[in-house]
Parts: sequence; C-alpha cells; structure tokens
Amino acid sequence: MKLDSKIPEGPLAHKWTNHKNHLKLVAPNNRPKIDIIVVGTGLAGASAAASFGEMGYNVSAFCFQDSPRRAHSIAAQGGINAAKNYQNDGDSVYRLFYDTIKGGDYRAREANVHRLAEVSGSIIDQCVAQGVPFAREYGGMLDNRSFGGTQVQRTFYAAGQTGQQLLLGAYSALSRQIGLGRVKMYNRHEMLELVKVNGKARGIIARNLITGELERHSAHAVIIASGGYGNVYFLSTNAMGSNVTASWKIHKQGALFANPCFVQIHPTCIPVHGTNQSKLTLMSESLRNSGRIWVPKKKEDAEAIRAGKLKPTQITEEDRDYFLERRYPAFGNLVPRDVASRAAKERCDAGYGIEANDTNEGVYLDFSTEIKSKGKQAAYAQGNHNPSEEEIIKLGKKWLEEKYGNLFTMYQKITDENPYETPMKIYPAVHYTMGGVWVDYNLMSTIPGCFVAGEANFSDHGANRLGASALMQGLADGYFVLPYTVSNYLADEIRTGKISTDLPEFAEAESNVKKQIDTFLNNNGSKTVDHFHKRLGLIMWNKVGMGRNEQGLKQAIAEIAQLKEEFYSDVFVPGSADELNPELEKALRVADFIELGQLMAMDALQRNESCGGHFREEYQDAEGETLRDDENFKFVGAWEYKGSDISKAELHKEELKYEEIKIAARNYK
Repeated sequence: MKLDSKIPEGPLAHKWTNHKNHLKLVAPNNRPKIDIIVVGTGLAGASAAASFGEMGYNVSAFCFQDSPRRAHSIAAQGGINAAKNYQNDGDSVYRLFYDTIKGGDYRAREANVHRLAEVSGSIIDQCVAQGVPFAREYGGMLDNRSFGGTQVQRTFYAAGQTGQQLLLGAYSALSRQIGLGRVKMYNRHEMLELVKVNGKARGIIARNLITGELERHSAHAVIIASGGYGNVYFLSTNAMGSNVTASWKIHKQGALFANPCFVQIHPTCIPVHGTNQSKLTLMSESLRNSGRIWVPKKKEDAEAIRAGKLKPTQITEEDRDYFLERRYPAFGNLVPRDVASRAAKERCDAGYGIEANDTNEGVYLDFSTEIKSKGKQAAYAQGNHNPSEEEIIKLGKKWLEEKYGNLFTMYQKITDENPYETPMKIYPAVHYTMGGVWVDYNLMSTIPGCFVAGEANFSDHGANRLGASALMQGLADGYFVLPYTVSNYLADEIRTGKISTDLPEFAEAESNVKKQIDTFLNNNGSKTVDHFHKRLGLIMWNKVGMGRNEQGLKQAIAEIAQLKEEFYSDVFVPGSADELNPELEKALRVADFIELGQLMAMDALQRNESCGGHFREEYQDAEGETLRDDENFKFVGAWEYKGSDISKAELHKEELKYEEIKIAARNYK
C-alpha cells in the first residue's frame, strides 16, 4: 500500500487557500439527498455535525453518553490557542505553526500544521459569536495567557473551564440543527462496526446501550470523531468511558493506524494515591503560568515530608530545587509537557519525590511567589504603596481565585488540602494521544468515504502536543476543514441515492458484532473485565510509558499477547445482550485496548530514537534529553491490520518533508 497524503502543490502559506478554491462542491439543492454519519460529539464531532446540518445535509450523530454535553472535551481546562497577537508580543500564524512543529519534535506533517495555524483565528471569532464567555482584560479585549512550549501569550481561556464553555458553544449550534430536523441525534449508542460496500464506507452498526438492540445506519460518508486512546493505560486523565473502539473498528476494516506509540504524559496531574483508584485528575497546564514546580534539594527533607514530619511550607527558599527553572532557564516552568514530565520523573527516580504513595512519586506546584507578586500589584493599583504582608497575601489570593478558582476548589475537594496555603502535589500521568488513524490532507483515512477528525486522527501534533492545541484542532477540523473536504468527496455521490441497510454487507457486519457479544456473554470465566484492564494498564505504564527500552518493549509485546489469550478464555461478563449492560460495554472496549496496546509496543520498538513523548532510554544525551534520528525515522509510521495476531501487522511509512522549517535539535534552555 502506497500512502498518498494528497498535500497540495505550491507555497506552504497558500496551499490551503488554493486547495479550497479547487475542491468540488455540492449545490445546496443537492445536499438533502446525501446522508452523513458522525461518530462522537465532542468538539470535533459536534462542530462537524452542526456544520453539515447547517449546510443542508442529512446528518446522524452518535454518542455513547446520555448527551453530547458529556463528551470528554468538557474536561479541557486551560484554554485554546490562536494566532491573534492581541498581546502585541510578536505572535503570528507562522510562529504558531513553528512552535507546533517544534513542540511536536519535528514529527508532524508540515502542511496540516500550517493550515491549523491559519484557521486558528477564525475559531475564536466563531466561538465569540456563539457566546463563549472568554476572559477579557481591562480594556474589553479578549485576554490571553501563556502555555508550555511558547514565548508568547496566545491561549484564550474561560477561567479553568474552557473546554466546557467551548463544548456548550458547539452543542448550542448542534442543538439548533437537531431542532430543525437536519441532525438526528442518537444518544446512548455505541458504534461497534464500520460497514463497507464496494470498498467505500457506507454505514455503521451501532448498539443501543439502553435496550441492547443492534441497529444498522447507512450514509454516503462516515466521520469518526471519537477521541483518543489514553485509557489503554487504565489510569489516565481521560473519562472512564473514553475508548478506542470506533477507531480500532475502522482500523480492522483497512484504515491504517499511525504513530500509536506517541502518547502524551501530562506533568500536572494529582498523583496516584492507591491501587484501587479508577482514574486520575488533571490540574490545568495554565497553572504553570502562576505556579513554580520544585522538590527539596536535600533527600532527607524529601524523606521527612513523605513521613509527615515536615511540611513543604517549612522548606526554606534556598533549600528548594526549582528544577525546571534550573534546567531550562529560557522557558522555565513553561517547557513543553514531555520535557516537564521527564524532568519530574528524573527527580523522583533520584529520591526527591514528596508524595507518600507506593512509588514516592510527586513534586510541588507552588503559588506562594505569584500570590505575593500579584498581591503587591493589586495593592499598588488601589493606591496602597506600602501594603502589609497580610494585605498582600489577601489580594494575591483573590487574584488567583478569579483566574483559577474552580481548579483550586476541585483540588481541595479531592485532596482535602488548601492550595492557597500549601503547594499542590502533582505528578505526570497519561493524558492525550498524538497517534491515531492515518488521514490524508483532506482528513480521509485509507478507506474511501471514512474521515477522521480531532484526537482520533494523527495529523497535527507529531510526537508531542503543545498545551491548548487539542481544542484548536478539534474545532478547526469540524468547522473549517471537513465542510470543504467531505463535500469534495460527496460531489460524486449526488446520483447514488439512498443506501439500503438490507444489503448483505450490513447483515454480515451485524452478524459479526452479535457473534462477539455472544462470545463474551457465554464465556463463563472467573475474572472481571477490570481485572484484565488493570493488568494491561500496568504493563503499558511500566514498559510503554514515560521511559521505554528494547527489553521492556519486547516483554510487553509477549505479555500482552498472553493477556489476550487469558482475557478471551477467562473473562466473566454478567447479564444479557438485550439490556443495559455496562460490563459488556467494557468487555468490548477492553478487547480493542488489548490489541492496540500490543501495536503501541511494536511501534515503540521499531522507532529507535527518542522524540517528544516517545522516550527510548537507549537514545538520550548526557543531560537526559531526547536524541532524534532524523536520517532514519523522519516518517509517520502507519500500521496495516493483518488479522487477529497483531504481531503480523505491516508498517507503512510516510516520509515527512519540510519546506519552510529547518529541522534542529529541540532546545528550551
């Protein structure tokens, strides 16, 4: 199979404009003749479904939650990037493009990233028009804050709930189209198979999660916008229902899966507290604007803190190691996520961790400096040029509360510690997946008519995603890319007519889904689905996590293959198929996670370099930084499914070519 990325010719800055100008169109009077399925209703899916509904297509949208408002996009807190340069600090489309390529460690497709930067400003305009309550500065202009991997302020935000507000904006647009009858919404439905007719994506098999009924739905094009696969690790910051099933089903039907080993570990999560924990909680990266990350300089102080004999507030300033500021003075606490995560791991591995959990893993995120700084500014602005320490702290806390109040409240409810008074405890955790289904420039997979958007595809982030870029990509795909590229594909479908769900391909797909469901329900094993999911998560975190090596990856591949055998022979799924059955839902999803986990380890094993979130311990410099191999690994690794034995999967390579960017060592010092 030869990969054709369909990148347009011409200068980089004009590729997207010229490409749009030459795409085929569907006239408004022909759009009601065409059906589109959208799987997933987060930012990418909701914006796409709303856009196509407004254009006049017949849209069927599916989500496994009880409402699109429950999509995991709601959990994004810190902000959304856009090159508006409102702060007049030198930002531009080119700088956003460059920061994203560099942040991804030169493993992203240049043309896609530039398009993302180009449309970023329009996203903000769209969301403001929808009523998204972005923060504003004193003059009434939209405010910005900094995020990791940049030296400008380009992140638009709504307190610490940006994802929620953006999703409500997209949901309002979607709801309008539902009310007009242009979008039919299927809540509590999960896609379990893609249906192909004559090689083209023509529909899906979905399970009604309330009744258990299997349903056939046809369309002229299918859009997968079902999010990422971080829950392969069991413990992650993702919602517990987040899964890879939609992406994995189309992979098994012929869509290549690209760069599965590129997983983002987020540096600011609440540390693991026990073996029975079911998920992890993210503290927004925006907090790194105001918080300083540190551990004690002395091991004995770290040991005393873990033993409960010493409080962090008792550690003097000279006895604190602000290790990010020490190692990366140019960016300090705002280095990219992969860099910050590895630095925290290095300190904890060396014995300086401060959390009294099984692994002693944890560092501090301290706001005391910011409280004093902003408190003094606030006092001065009020005309008090000689404020007391008490007044400074009171005003500083008020400033923090206005900026991040809901985040601080959330942290206190979870940990029972007041982050205004004592530093937050944080540690890296699995957060985002840069890998995903391979798509071309038009966001179409290797299956004609099957498009993939948002985190479900691989296209825009390379080996590491910069903070606040996920929301940007989801809305860019849904509002400003897919309406053009899907219409281009559908221009040849005007005369196709309604696609019947009585075709043998639909019957076969439904039969295959029913067989898998029956297999689990009739298995009569002895162990729960979670038992196997947790075991998979431990293998993945320990051997395909923040640090990877050849021996561990080979062990992971073998151990996951063995786990798969045990899973199918000994899993117990109670209940029946014709009812609400959460254990059956989990079993179907974990089956896909197990196969994906093995592919992730294989992908990490073949990539003999360190880049972004993929850190091979054999490939690092004397200071512990990543060592890329641009001569041999400057490619997208896209895997073709070759049957249930995942070790037989075939690797295809898309060479990455850079016209505008000069590849260099990534330096944040």
